[in-house]
Amino acid sequence: MPTVSGGLLSQLTQSGTGVGSGAGKGNGKINLFASLSGQLTQNSTVNLLKVTTNEKNPFYLRFGVADQLTDEGFSNQAPNGTVLNRGSLPDPRRESTTSQTTFQGYHAEIEVTDSLRQNMAPLYSNPVGISDLAGSWAYDGNQQVLYSNRSTTSKQKYSIDYLRAQYTPAELRTAVSLGRDDPIRRAYTAVPTNAYVSQQVTKLTDGKTNDYDKVRAIYDSFSKKYGFTYSLATQSTGELSEIEAFLKNKVGYCQQYAAAMAWMVRAAGIPARVAFGFTRGTAEDGDTYVITNRNAHAWTEVYLQGFGWVPFDATPSADVVGASRSDWAPDVDRTAAPTATATTAPVPGVSGSTSAAPNQRPDKSDDGTSATAVGGASTDQNNWTGLLIFGLFATLIALLLVPALRRVLLRRQRHTATVGPPPAVIDPSAPGPAGAVTGITVTTETAQAREDAHAAWDELIDTMVDFQITVDPTETPRLTAQRLIREAVLTEQPATAAELLGTAEERARYARQPMQGTELTSALRQVRSGLSRSANTRVRLRAALFPPSILLSWRLALAEAGTRSVELSGSFGEWVTRFNPRRLINRAR
Repeated sequence: MPTVSGGLLSQLTQSGTGVGSGAGKGNGKINLFASLSGQLTQNSTVNLLKVTTNEKNPFYLRFGVADQLTDEGFSNQAPNGTVLNRGSLPDPRRESTTSQTTFQGYHAEIEVTDSLRQNMAPLYSNPVGISDLAGSWAYDGNQQVLYSNRSTTSKQKYSIDYLRAQYTPAELRTAVSLGRDDPIRRAYTAVPTNAYVSQQVTKLTDGKTNDYDKVRAIYDSFSKKYGFTYSLATQSTGELSEIEAFLKNKVGYCQQYAAAMAWMVRAAGIPARVAFGFTRGTAEDGDTYVITNRNAHAWTEVYLQGFGWVPFDATPSADVVGASRSDWAPDVDRTAAPTATATTAPVPGVSGSTSAAPNQRPDKSDDGTSATAVGGASTDQNNWTGLLIFGLFATLIALLLVPALRRVLLRRQRHTATVGPPPAVIDPSAPGPAGAVTGITVTTETAQAREDAHAAWDELIDTMVDFQITVDPTETPRLTAQRLIREAVLTEQPATAAELLGTAEERARYARQPMQGTELTSALRQVRSGLSRSANTRVRLRAALFPPSILLSWRLALAEAGTRSVELSGSFGEWVTRFNPRRLINRAR
């Protein structure tokens, strides 16, 4: 973890070496555990960063991992990634490793103080967009680490778009165990030989038939029920002997819990590693969180096939500032939900607005004079009120769906003209030099092919508007297609489809013979699918429910109608001023 001044991780470069901090392990690696201990045992509290996110219950910011376990304990390996301005961030929605996971997109603004000077930037998991970060930075997709060899996080203000994975215990139970020869399993399940750990893991996982249940059995064991307690008095460097001592003494803080769980999960044959970062911090203005050195934290990440790296925080949540829990890794020390009263906070997942039944009010008795005892008039009135509310709600929903319906109908109309006929026949008897194409027969087929290309291009332009891709009317179709591929990061089939649509429109505009015999509907679908995969959830929902292309066309139509109304009003006013009743009288005579 970072120190308040300087920061041990500011020396963590691609070479993996550092100087001057005294936290090295003697093997060229940086000991993140020792740095974490320094953060949590400081006497003063120092603000490190401020985060504003539209995620209601954000999880932890992370910036480093320890994924190598030897006789000397856990250590990290140097990150190795792609420079941000030379490639796009990996999108887990398009990766086979997370094919069974659903994601929700969010946006966050991160402001770092001068007290956090390190060259590993705090991020939420699964970032898909990073902007406004000064300096040269690279991203390691495997570790999910953003790092720099020259720049630091001091006084940085940057924004990220990220995806939050949505799991349920039932879904995670479907994860299939990795084969013994799988490279991920070989890399993240290596453990030193230790009879005590093996005995504990075997006892806890006995009878468990899937990876998730094995992990949960290990996770649940770090609870008060099994005698574990939290204490900052225990110091640790992450060495193996200390982790074993923690399992026996059952007293420690986050780094011992995280390392011990990762070690035991690995011993069960399931990939695991230790993640370092910050808890969510203290809420300041609803969606803004202030993070201090007290929020420095470590937790365990477990790899489940089809879901990727899933976080588990085994440290008792009551002793961690800003701790967060989830459905798949709940608070195992909470034995019963407290009764909600006027002085206690509602239990998560339980509505705080639930009221007691009428017969539970000691100051109210049922003497037969209530509305329910008089008759059914009140019930009928409630039914009519409910129907009225339902009708109004249904009408509102129908009105909101009008733009989406209009967009679907327009798309279908354009898709009816997508497959051109075979190429037109060239008249060989036409005059001209030998081999010159001068006798092109303009048929209804060629005219239809041009209309098809124009319709497909209009649909592509509207799709770009829907997904907030800039449209430049001064560009040629080919340049527009190339820019679309670059800005939306389209891959393979969607990129080829965009190039095809650009070529078809260019041929329809400028060539003697338009492109014919080409399937344009499929190309449009592939481009739309590619744009949907690269966009965040907000953009996708807006494109589907409130397509900007339709709303823009309606605004233009209203503006044009307003202009015509003004013109007609001016013409009518001019006619009225010129109108003279005497002319009608003279004509009558």
